[in-house]
Amino acid sequence: MSDSLAPLPRSLALAAADVARLLNISQRHLWALHSSGRLGPLPVRLGRAVRWNAAELAAWMDADAPPRDRWLAMRRGGNGAA
Repeated sequence: MSDSLAPLPRSLALAAADVARLLNISQRHLWALHSSGRLGPLPVRLGRAVRWNAAELAAWMDADAPPRDRWLAMRRGGNGAA
């Protein structure tokens, strides 16, 4: 899936604008995916800033971008079945 996507920036933590650009979607759509649970990786708060781990985003995209519940199960070592 990541074949057609832009390469990850060199930053370890990506802002919403960077994640949206990486996924080729709007920031509004990014937040909608996050709110609905369809965006697998969860962001972290660094003070007021909200950031996503770039390596986790890459792994999520390589796993064909599963929904959050399946992604978290996969990360815990489960079978990913919802």
